[in-house]
Amino acid sequence: MTIAGSFADEEDTMVGQYTRRRAARCITVRMTADTKVALDTMWVLFTACLVFFMNAGFAMFESGLCRSKNAVNILAKNFVVFGIASLAFWLAGFALMFGDGNAVIGLSGWLLHGADNSPLTGPAYHGVYTALAAAGVPLTAKFFFQLVFAGTAATIVSGAVAERIKFSAFLLFSFVLVTAIYPLAGHWVRGGWLASLGFVDFAGATVVHSVGGWAALSGVILLGPRLGKYLPNGDARPVPAHNMTAATLGAFILWLGWFGFNAGSTMAVEPEAIARIALNTGMSGAAACVSATVVAWLLLAKPDLSLILSGTLTGLVAITAACNAVSISGAVVIGLLAGPLTIYSVLLFEKIKIDDPVGAISVHLVGGIFGTLSVGLFATDGGLFLGGGFARTAIQAAGIGAVGAVTFPLTFLTWWMLRAGVGIRVPPDEEIEGLDAGEHGIEAYAAFVKVSQE
Repeated sequence: MTIAGSFADEEDTMVGQYTRRRAARCITVRMTADTKVALDTMWVLFTACLVFFMNAGFAMFESGLCRSKNAVNILAKNFVVFGIASLAFWLAGFALMFGDGNAVIGLSGWLLHGADNSPLTGPAYHGVYTALAAAGVPLTAKFFFQLVFAGTAATIVSGAVAERIKFSAFLLFSFVLVTAIYPLAGHWVRGGWLASLGFVDFAGATVVHSVGGWAALSGVILLGPRLGKYLPNGDARPVPAHNMTAATLGAFILWLGWFGFNAGSTMAVEPEAIARIALNTGMSGAAACVSATVVAWLLLAKPDLSLILSGTLTGLVAITAACNAVSISGAVVIGLLAGPLTIYSVLLFEKIKIDDPVGAISVHLVGGIFGTLSVGLFATDGGLFLGGGFARTAIQAAGIGAVGAVTFPLTFLTWWMLRAGVGIRVPPDEEIEGLDAGEHGIEAYAAFVKVSQE
């Protein structure tokens, strides 16, 4: 063999080794990318299931705080509403909220038929869901995660209108809310004109909780208070909860679900981020629990459990917008302020005859507004109280006002049209007897009903 031939063979060998190493690196990179997508997808689906389980929490919490004669009705609303929300969001809500369109509303991607444009399909691929393009999970996973949030917004309304709403009217309202009203506000925040201004609502204090709260408020105003809630002199009459065990269990389930609600909104397995968000969520809820206990004790001379539960939930609502943007100290401060805020809000609404049996408006609307403002106040990057100036808080306030300005009138109009059409309130005799018998024909606690032996 010549020297030239030897060098040629050596060169061929080196090229071959280089090619194999390069191929191996490509396979490793490919496997790493595939593994990340798999892990991200599992995380998104797991946290979505946690949020779905919050429906059980709402069902227990609301039914426990109301009277036993209406328990079946409340449980049925919380169960069926997710079925309604699922179909409504699939038919139109998801496309209106996340489909490409303009700064006001989405106009594409109906029935999930639009092409995805996430990193899964490559940077040169153009789909129709730009607002969700950053999430590297399949489109179906994105839809499922966003669906459980839409269902939560509808479920919030259930407790506020409890004990006098027609079952059919509530279901019809929920369909309209998830089909068109919730997606409108959501599009503004998730990819529309509010997002372009720099408005921040990481996990939905405004998009989910405030929207549900505005819808609840408009419904309560048109429904009016429950029979017997107010005495002839205008004083509010306490309506005792029938099962504080169920209510407490419901609050525990909601607290658990919130870790999925907030940490899952990363839509990716980012260890530092999801750990920090989960911790901030828990610390805000814990601080709100303690502050609500102390204030209820001082203000009412007794540590009222229902107010403690509501105060804790408000702390969880309040951290929802800012959970990724504040320090642990900031989360604690937000919770400490949110707990007592609920108590004063509940007392104020009772005084002005806004009859909300479970305090949903105070927890979700008032807590959502405060939590969204907290981004501007406590964010480590540009928060007002950390030397960032007022600009960020002003943007947050403008977003809150804009969402309220569209959601309240539209939900009020929807309730009004339902009242004019099918009616929204049960007859007085049915309300007195209980909605379980009148609306569903069964009792929640049939074992306690005396059965004639004749």
